[in-house]
Amino acid sequence: MVKAQFSNLLNSDSSGGIMLNEALRLIRVFHDITQRDMAARLQIAPSYLSEIESGKKEPTMLLLKKYSDELRIPMSSILFFAEHMEDGQAATKLKTAVSEKVLSLLRFIAVRSGQNAA
Repeated sequence: MVKAQFSNLLNSDSSGGIMLNEALRLIRVFHDITQRDMAARLQIAPSYLSEIESGKKEPTMLLLKKYSDELRIPMSSILFFAEHMEDGQAATKLKTAVSEKVLSLLRFIAVRSGQNAA
């Protein structure tokens, strides 16, 4: 059952919101690890890691476990991150909150400068 669910995760297209390859790349970049160094830490060839990150190859459960152990991130968190990268809900909320703050700041500046005519 778990293997089938994992297979579905890997085989979903980008319109389904599953982007495991991109999630793995972003996690590596976030930790400021080069592709070559990450490949060495995972005990795989740099070319294989490149193919995984570009979506040409799929990571195995064993490889995801190595990522999890090496970066001290629960495997469930990696999969959750991959699954929700494209749903846009978090990004939309963040953009809305930032936009509201910027607009409030601009209104404040306009009032302080005496230019609050609409």
